[in-house]
Amino acid sequence: MAAAGGSLLLLAPPPPSPAAAAAARRELPVASLSRRRIPSARRPTAGSRQKRDLSAHLGAASMCSTARAESSSSAASREPMTPPYNVLITGSTKGIGYALAKEFLKAGDNVVICSRSVERVESAVRDLRQEFGEQHVFGTKCDVREGQDVKNLVGYAQEKLKYIDIWINNAGSNAYSYKALAESSDQDLLEVVTTNSLGLMLCCREAIKMMLSQPRGGHIFNMDGAGADGRPTPRFAAYGATKRSVVHLTKSLQAELQMQDVKNVLVHNLSPGMVTTDLLMCGVTTNQAKFFINVLAEPAEVVAKYLVPNIRSVPTNGSQKPTYIRFLTGIKAYTQIFSRIAFGARRNRYILED
Repeated sequence: MAAAGGSLLLLAPPPPSPAAAAAARRELPVASLSRRRIPSARRPTAGSRQKRDLSAHLGAASMCSTARAESSSSAASREPMTPPYNVLITGSTKGIGYALAKEFLKAGDNVVICSRSVERVESAVRDLRQEFGEQHVFGTKCDVREGQDVKNLVGYAQEKLKYIDIWINNAGSNAYSYKALAESSDQDLLEVVTTNSLGLMLCCREAIKMMLSQPRGGHIFNMDGAGADGRPTPRFAAYGATKRSVVHLTKSLQAELQMQDVKNVLVHNLSPGMVTTDLLMCGVTTNQAKFFINVLAEPAEVVAKYLVPNIRSVPTNGSQKPTYIRFLTGIKAYTQIFSRIAFGARRNRYILED
């Protein structure tokens, strides 16, 4: 051993003689030899790794191709949705529901109407059949607040038309009452909540169950109303609260169908804006109400002429995405309000203002 430049240099010992090396190999412990032998499973060669990667790739490709084949087979089993359409509309013996029914019939579709009043159903069916023919119009009594009634409605529709392409949940009520919540009766509140919330849920449940069993699927449209956008609805707070829940329910049903990977049953929202029906006009008692009805409201026939072509375009275009069809958009509303303030447009259009 010698020191040089502040570092240590280790000199290697002389190599052993051949005889000494042979003796050392004979005396080497077994454990030492075993450490030198690494099983091939623990030290894969490059070739074995390539084979394993190739096998995994082929397995994944096989699984993907099977999934695609199953998806293609499922898509092939679906029937295309082509017009004329079979349409069911709840709350359709008057107002916007009746106007929608007429527009669908004008387009050549078949329509089932319903109401909780037998007399109104019979009268509406009679009038529509006179104009469009018996083979296109059907009607039955249905109280959407009663689960059995809604199930019977589905059975009736299947008996008459075999299937329904478009189901519109239009039935709604404000109990024809405009007053502060603190002044509302139990009966009025129950009428509003059970019709607008419970009734909607029952109809959506039965419509989805029916459409899931149809190879062609179907489209459900839930009608919103004042309060759906979250703005306050004084003097009809219960109504506004139930219409706000319509949007939430629609979104939840959309999410449920997506979780189940259902592609051919879709739930949409429909917004008619302010329609000059009995439901709206019975509350025109304040200057503010008169102003907005004159400026923003439209007759049911005008609204239906806009909504129906847009509704029918959804199945016609083969859409697989939920949509929100609005008649009275924000831009349209602000434009009409500005025209009124700036130029006096639409003043006293329906109601004489003070």
